[in-house]
Amino acid sequence: MPPGRERGGPCARHCTGLETGADERIAAFARRPPGRYHGPVSIRVAFLAAECEPWAKTGGLADVVDALARALGEIGGADLELPVDVFLPRYRTVTVPPDRVTGEHTIEVADPASGISAGRATGRRAATTVRIIDVVADGYRLRLVDHPASFDRAGGYYGDEAGRDYPDNAGRFGLFCRAALAALDAEGRPPDVLHIHDWHAAPAVRYRDAAAGVGGPAILLTVHNLAYHGWTPRARVRELGPEWTSVLAPDADGIDLLGEAIERVDLVNTVSPGFAVEALTPAFGMGLDPALRSRGDLFFGIVNGLDTGLWDPATDPVIAAPYSRADRSGKAACRADLLTRVGLDPTDAGPVLGMIGRLDPQKGFDLLAEAAPTLLDDGFRLVVQGSGPTELVGGLRALAAARPAGVVLIERFDRDMARRIYAGVDGFLMPSRFEPCGTGQMISLRYGTPPIVHATGGLRDTVRDEHDSPGAGTGFVFRHPTADGLRWACGEFARRFRARGGTWESLLERGMAVDFDWRTGSAPAYIEAYRRAISLRRAIGARTTTNPAGAAVTRRAGAGSS
Repeated sequence: MPPGRERGGPCARHCTGLETGADERIAAFARRPPGRYHGPVSIRVAFLAAECEPWAKTGGLADVVDALARALGEIGGADLELPVDVFLPRYRTVTVPPDRVTGEHTIEVADPASGISAGRATGRRAATTVRIIDVVADGYRLRLVDHPASFDRAGGYYGDEAGRDYPDNAGRFGLFCRAALAALDAEGRPPDVLHIHDWHAAPAVRYRDAAAGVGGPAILLTVHNLAYHGWTPRARVRELGPEWTSVLAPDADGIDLLGEAIERVDLVNTVSPGFAVEALTPAFGMGLDPALRSRGDLFFGIVNGLDTGLWDPATDPVIAAPYSRADRSGKAACRADLLTRVGLDPTDAGPVLGMIGRLDPQKGFDLLAEAAPTLLDDGFRLVVQGSGPTELVGGLRALAAARPAGVVLIERFDRDMARRIYAGVDGFLMPSRFEPCGTGQMISLRYGTPPIVHATGGLRDTVRDEHDSPGAGTGFVFRHPTADGLRWACGEFARRFRARGGTWESLLERGMAVDFDWRTGSAPAYIEAYRRAISLRRAIGARTTTNPAGAAVTRRAGAGSS
């Protein structure tokens, strides 16, 4: 398997810092004009994704797909033709109340081994039948692709009960993409934009090109996780159909689906401007940095938003007392409640830091484990929730046993406890070595809990350092992913916390004032991206020549190899 194309996460070599000048390059990304738009006034958009909250979720992808679709539905108005369609595989665990189903129909899509192009199957033996189930969701139309042989399985979405990847994953998600495109093609109003998410939807790119050439919809690819490429060995490429086998080089050992999609779509984005800059480097690009660099300014970042209705200390039903930016008095009750629940002294006025998430090196947990003894000696207390391998967690586990008055380790994920931690601690730790976006820092700011973060990816974009910008910061940022860097930032935090008074209260107020709502920032940015993608697609069509065999020949600035 080629390096950087494995399904698993990044290794230590992906954890170095950015070169000098990164901040200026991030600012340049943010200053780019959207460009002139040539396209329909009202845009029809269809999402293709492997996960969507609450029906299918293993991580943040599901949250983003659902939240963005809902936000677009709320602000669409004259910009979007509503509802937005969200195509999702119907896994075994996906259940929908019957009263939410608005219709269903069957379609025939090409058999991958038949040699017939997607959406053009005509004979029973050459096609497979797929059912499309339309569901009323919260602000969008969920469209389930129901094909039991592909998705009704006892294991997870991507692997069996033993955790092994399904060997036919490329074929499964290829069928998902073919079915989505066929369902859209059968309607009178095809989409203007396909918004595809991660490698699972990458097969749609060549299916679109084979079926419609430059006349098909524009495609925006959002890369949420560069670690997963959808690497498909040569022997399995045939399951994707002739659209993919026809481009497999004779000496190639397989196809990197995400890499291919990056090079062929109209626009590519990731989930923060900071990570968009980092992903251009070998240290963070996971083997795809050459493809991303080849796209030039057609690759950019949009910071994820936050569901501010779901995360609001004024209405949170779990925490001990409500509070808001205007009246933070309830936060003291939340602090006392949390400390009492976890067995720490609620009368101790010393700083309490919280951390929630996977306890692994990517999240910087090892930095916390190394820094923890010194932090305890300096009067800090720690409340940590998450799980991880014994070799990483063992040290903090032993420290919690030896110093129970200073460390609480909750080795499970408890949603209600997570809310209590956000509301009840004094500072929130996110020492991630890399973080494409992150939501923990946004939640902690909304809950009046200043974050302490490493300057990487979306953390760099969403937290302003109080040390560098006194009186204007929202949290504390350290530049180097080391235990010393983390200890330094905690020291800066403690100095302000112990002084209290107006300076501290102003810090909390600034943090709670930051607007991360999907509807006001991220969703409008995506609408601009859709318009740009449509303009680019139409410009490509205007420059396209057709060879005698009828194959479209295009040249795109920054498009890379194809």
